[in-house]
Amino acid sequence: MYKNLVDRFIKYAKINTRSDETSTTIPSTLTQIDFAKNVLVPDLIEIGLEDVMYNEENGFVTATLPSNLEKEVPTVGFIAHYDTADFNAEGINPQFVENYDGSEIVLNEEQNIVLSPNDFPNLSNYIGQTLITTDGTTLLGSDDKSGIVEAISAVEYLLEHPEIKHGRVRLGFGPDEEIGVGANHFDVDHFDAEFAYTIDGGPVGELQYESFNAAGVVVTIQGKNVHPGTAKDTMVNAMTLGMAFNEKLPAIDVPEKTEGREGFFHLTSMTGTVEEAELSYIVRDHDREKFEERKQMILTIAEELNGQFDEKRIHIEMNDQYYNMREIIEKDMRPIEIAEKAMQELDIQPILEPIRGGTDGSKISFMGMPTPNIFAGGENFHGRYEYVAVESMEKATDVIRKIIELIAQ
Repeated sequence: MYKNLVDRFIKYAKINTRSDETSTTIPSTLTQIDFAKNVLVPDLIEIGLEDVMYNEENGFVTATLPSNLEKEVPTVGFIAHYDTADFNAEGINPQFVENYDGSEIVLNEEQNIVLSPNDFPNLSNYIGQTLITTDGTTLLGSDDKSGIVEAISAVEYLLEHPEIKHGRVRLGFGPDEEIGVGANHFDVDHFDAEFAYTIDGGPVGELQYESFNAAGVVVTIQGKNVHPGTAKDTMVNAMTLGMAFNEKLPAIDVPEKTEGREGFFHLTSMTGTVEEAELSYIVRDHDREKFEERKQMILTIAEELNGQFDEKRIHIEMNDQYYNMREIIEKDMRPIEIAEKAMQELDIQPILEPIRGGTDGSKISFMGMPTPNIFAGGENFHGRYEYVAVESMEKATDVIRKIIELIAQ
């Protein structure tokens, strides 16, 4: 039905567009710029979209499907990101498993890398379908190149079938979502849509309008290093003090022990010597009040430990990253109601559940354009076991089309 969907996905997936959190440029890598300018822009022009442009300021590629209606209806947007996560993205070689039978899939015989239903029970949901997997040495990039090709295929289909009535549709494909900064400079006024959807979810049916509130925390600890033979009552071991800091956080409030709307403190890195140590955390909670309490707990622990010394040894740098988009979207639930209806008309059961993470929509919603998230179809993102079913991408494309058609009514 969507003649270019799979071929376009394979073409895009093979291109390394990994982002780099250590970079200070926008986008963070030259490979993303090359992909945006020299692949996405020409492809969008070729299928017949208007206003196709690459924004040098924020790295977003935008395009317009003009309305073919005589009446005014809301402009809707569809947004996806073209960067991939922090895993090998060089030499991506997608593999096809047709009519999947539910057994183990050998991704790489030489390295004995196996995609097994024992480890990933969700594979059983795809029996009889066509899977696209990695070769075991890279990620796949379904997060979020599936979302990109689904949005493109939906509007391409509408261009080829002018008898289907639709309003104005905006597409936006951006960089650096995986490192949390891609939407920081998104231009809502230029995008000019009443509401939008990020196509960045997982399995079929996902419809999400709740995300974490999120903060990043860097704890820097200044120790005092002296010879260990004469260290009594003088040495301050920064690493030991760092461990003491971490032990004061709730032991059960960590990612590996939480689910649903439960928040957490996640120690993402720890480096140091006796003289100086650094601990990096991400702090997450769906509830804004609990989120603020978690941030205050970190400050309180630092204050208590600093009280043991004659000078300040623990320094906290804390920055909010994004907020729960429910605060914005629940004021006008039309985007959710339309997406639910679209799925139901396609015999897809909507799965409304909070995201244990964030999307570009978490930031864009607070910029004034409500932007919930719908499924793109992939599984096991960010690693060698990633896969996506062709049928899932087709259903995501169906949902995008149906949303557009419902708005036109």
